[in-house]
Amino acid sequence: MVGNWHFIAISAVISLLALVYESILFYFVFLIWIFILYFQGKLERILLLMILISLAFFNFYFQEDNAKASDDHRQYQDVTLHGKITSSVHITATSLTFTLQEENTKEKYSIVHFPNEDAVYEEEVLLTLKTGATCKIEGEINHPTPPTNPGEFDFQTYYRNQGITSQVIVSNLEMLQCEGLNSLQFIYLLRMNLIERMNERLSEYTAPWVNALVLGDDSLLEEDTIQLFQRWGLSHILAISGLHVGLMIGMLYFLFLRLNIITKEKLQWVLIFILPIYALLAGGEPSVWRASLMVFLLLILQKLKLKINPLDTLSIIFLVLILFNKYFIYHVGFQFSFLVTFGLILSKTWFTSSHSSMYNLLQISFVSQMMILPLQLHYFHHFQPLSIFLNVIVVPYFSLFVIPFMLFLLIFSPFPMPLIRLLDQLFIFIHGKIMLILEIIDHFFHYPFVIGEISIGYTIIYYIIFVIFMIHLYQTKKIRTFIIGFMLAMFIIYGAAKPYFSPIGYVTMLDIGQGDAFIIELPYRKGVFLIDAGASFSFSDMQPSSKVFKSVIKPYLLSRGIQEIDTIFLSHSDLDHIGSVPYLISEIKVKEIIISEYYPISIEEMRDWTSHNINIRRVAWNEKIERNGLQFHVLSPAKDKHDDNENSLVLQTTIGGESWLFLGDIGKETEEEILKNHTNIKGDVLKVAHHGSNTSSSERFIDQLKPMYALISAGRNNRYGHPTDDVIRTLEERAIKILRTDENGAVQFLYKGEEGVFQTFLDQNK
Repeated sequence: MVGNWHFIAISAVISLLALVYESILFYFVFLIWIFILYFQGKLERILLLMILISLAFFNFYFQEDNAKASDDHRQYQDVTLHGKITSSVHITATSLTFTLQEENTKEKYSIVHFPNEDAVYEEEVLLTLKTGATCKIEGEINHPTPPTNPGEFDFQTYYRNQGITSQVIVSNLEMLQCEGLNSLQFIYLLRMNLIERMNERLSEYTAPWVNALVLGDDSLLEEDTIQLFQRWGLSHILAISGLHVGLMIGMLYFLFLRLNIITKEKLQWVLIFILPIYALLAGGEPSVWRASLMVFLLLILQKLKLKINPLDTLSIIFLVLILFNKYFIYHVGFQFSFLVTFGLILSKTWFTSSHSSMYNLLQISFVSQMMILPLQLHYFHHFQPLSIFLNVIVVPYFSLFVIPFMLFLLIFSPFPMPLIRLLDQLFIFIHGKIMLILEIIDHFFHYPFVIGEISIGYTIIYYIIFVIFMIHLYQTKKIRTFIIGFMLAMFIIYGAAKPYFSPIGYVTMLDIGQGDAFIIELPYRKGVFLIDAGASFSFSDMQPSSKVFKSVIKPYLLSRGIQEIDTIFLSHSDLDHIGSVPYLISEIKVKEIIISEYYPISIEEMRDWTSHNINIRRVAWNEKIERNGLQFHVLSPAKDKHDDNENSLVLQTTIGGESWLFLGDIGKETEEEILKNHTNIKGDVLKVAHHGSNTSSSERFIDQLKPMYALISAGRNNRYGHPTDDVIRTLEERAIKILRTDENGAVQFLYKGEEGVFQTFLDQNK
């Protein structure tokens, strides 16, 4: 098996892919490759048998436990659980969370407590919440529900891939009754104490960096910083992995050996002892386990005077971790960490061919970024091409200064406060300047390559071309390398350019709850238009939340490869129609906003829109607006009615051979006015006014329009009772097909030329 453990690891991955994508094609292609190698004499019979056994084993091992992916979507029912805490207890200012394994069913639950704003955790209760403690918990069960929009994060799959059945919300800590602990509690307790100590002795700026880079807790890092690192492919720096473990070991070697404190052999035994402990101390994430166990295994083998190549080491660690916890393999950090390390090991010979340190950094950055590119596109739908070059600068800075300095601060934190403050201020001065430079770079050079959703076929072809490219690059076949590199670049560009060659257009009514958000995508990506972009909001302060934009609108746009919007039509100024606009224009380029003559632009809106260089246009009644070949006819408002709803911008357009009416929140009075001003009006597809309120959709109006489809955007169990029974009855009596977000999720109209078809997201993803 020496030199062949990667075949067993690959068989595990193939088994998982075949199950996830429900396709035996993965097995078929893999077995063809394996048998070709066997008949070429490159695989021994015993290895072939091991591979076949591994395929069968992992196919059984990764079978999804559907009982844990509960189909019971009833929310907030009282439940009492008895079981053991199997994770560390994570405490922040806004939440307390841990995982509990139920003693009878062995199912795992995510236990969550959200303290009140002025609440203080009771120390007596906190002291009982320990890893391994046996607990009785009373709370409300919250089963994960499937996504209802394209591109939306799938919490149901996320929980299932962590082996968690459901979330249980505990309203009061008195409902947590725990006692006992296990042998690992002292490590988790030490970690909590160290994090708390850093927060007490260091500034609010420095402490989060120490906790993130040494102890694996990034909960106090600013969200803007995390987003900045994500945008530029620098997230691996914030996640403890091989870089951090390697630096820690290097510092220990330097301190203990250079100062002749202990011998090299004794230091290796010390490392063998502390590496597993540090993996737990650093949060126990898969990436830190991978790095720690690789060094651990290499040291053990060295003590046993056994040699093993790095690829076998990586493969064995991979297998050990997924056999220890099969849910590790679904962890994004786990996938990124192993894939990058795999690529770096295979590229080792290419790296050693260069004698330039800077060129080596560029090589490592290039291989790392290219290895994870398909995964990055799969999870985030975009990447930053310049991140390869920024990594060359930022990684050495963190390796040579930030991470060692953070380790130094942690180790010497017991020193007198004047010294700690001096070191703290030194870090703030240096790191603050560097972060400012990164923010400037982000401001002027952040032009992400948005590709959208990619298929598994696209991923496989990408890796085939990339492997061939790397082989020719190592063999220094310059002409062939250039040709294949050009093919690889064109293939990546093809992924982003697909919508520009597609004759299919889309109209999407997103499920944003109680609000409106329609997205029109013309064929060949000739134009992208939004009609309203609502948000959820608090009635106490009437401030819109970013939740709808971040969880629904933005993911949809990225999944469709949209990074520019030609026009946003705003029907009126209610937050359930415009609340997401500020968040939208801050992240997505918008060329134009169109509003009615009577839309009341606030000073804040005007400042915000103009600062983003958005053209603002008011349109009048009966005006016809053409954008990229699509014409919109303004049917209302004809005059100022001194009411936001009645002043809604009403648009008529023709898409896919059907006449569409977007009615905003108009009432029956305005409906009558439209019938009076446009006597021959028809509407095949009707965006039902005011979310199906009985103040709209009069029988006379519906009879005149004679729609075939009625689209209703309304929140589930909303406080207004929308859509009302009267409106539904009016539509059903006329045999009009009703499509509503609260029942169907997002609704899409796909069209080509004059033909189109409706589909609903929930029906498509049953």
